[in-house]
Amino acid sequence: MESKSPPTPPKDLASVFGRPAESAGEGESAKRILVAGIGNAWMRDDAFGGKVAERLEQVELPAGVAVFDFGIGGLDLAYEVMRGYSALVLVDVSRQGGEPGTLYVMDADPDDIEPIGDGENISPHGMDPESVLRFVKTVGGWPGRVVVVACEPGDVEEMGLGLSPTVEAAVGRATDLVLETVNELLTDEAYDLGPTTPTDAEG
Repeated sequence: MESKSPPTPPKDLASVFGRPAESAGEGESAKRILVAGIGNAWMRDDAFGGKVAERLEQVELPAGVAVFDFGIGGLDLAYEVMRGYSALVLVDVSRQGGEPGTLYVMDADPDDIEPIGDGENISPHGMDPESVLRFVKTVGGWPGRVVVVACEPGDVEEMGLGLSPTVEAAVGRATDLVLETVNELLTDEAYDLGPTTPTDAEG
């Protein structure tokens, strides 16, 4: 299992594109999967992604799977994605209209992500997941698949530590869902699928 703190940004981005993947199962091409927990630990349920990353660090993951808790470090996430992964799994909160604690699985379609335009400024200290994906697309580092495992939040407006009870209860289920998603992404068939619409993982 690869589990460590977010890396120092590489000086030469070209040198890290297309890094070879680690060993794969018999009959499958090698894959490298990045699981990224994101969110602000000081904003209650927004810490959900980091809590799932912490739980994943306690289990044995397949070879080639790396887990990071990036918090609000969007630039660190962008640099890590550009190291050359087959797929990216983002774990975050997302308001989709369900009850707090509801889990969703969504595919990010690169055609829906606008690259950064000429002269457009994006602050490296305020890069949300969409900005990270725009940056990665602009420099040609888009992974083969980008999957979002999200939880409907309850409280993300008020500053405070600790998840709300309903979202806390979803952490274990989300961990299992991420593991299921990762195992799918380690197969060649996962990359033959087209983008999907948001799916209630418990519906």
